[in-house]
Amino acid sequence: MGYILDLRKELGSRPLIMAGAGVIIINDKNEILLGKRTDNGYWDYPAGSMEIGESFEECARREVFEETGLTCGKLEYFMELSGEDTFYEYPNGDQVYLAVIIYICRDFSGELKVQEEEVYEQRFFPIDRLPKIPPLKIKTSIFENIKGFLNKE
Repeated sequence: MGYILDLRKELGSRPLIMAGAGVIIINDKNEILLGKRTDNGYWDYPAGSMEIGESFEECARREVFEETGLTCGKLEYFMELSGEDTFYEYPNGDQVYLAVIIYICRDFSGELKVQEEEVYEQRFFPIDRLPKIPPLKIKTSIFENIKGFLNKE
């Protein structure tokens, strides 16, 4: 089932600290891969919660593969997120505070596929033409940091 889902059975929807990882996948055109989420309809990068015994990097690689079918080669540390601004309430009422590491990956292989339970569409977007992202301060900050990173190159 998954560590967080098991916790939810015991604790209900009250706030949890959720450790996890995400990956900003960048293609050779400097576009980033986003998937349209089934739970809230927003576009977001591949990410998810850590399972017992996983490292942040292992979590990042697993989430990318599960959500996109892609295999990450080299992962580059990009940023970490934690604290008050990371609060999120899922559409089902579950509440979390995130403690996550975000990586950048330009070295990936495989065929892009959709994990229909979580994402129903995926594509690469230029950073200056992003679709509707989650309306959270922390997500706005992440995408602004990505824009700055890509514009420096």
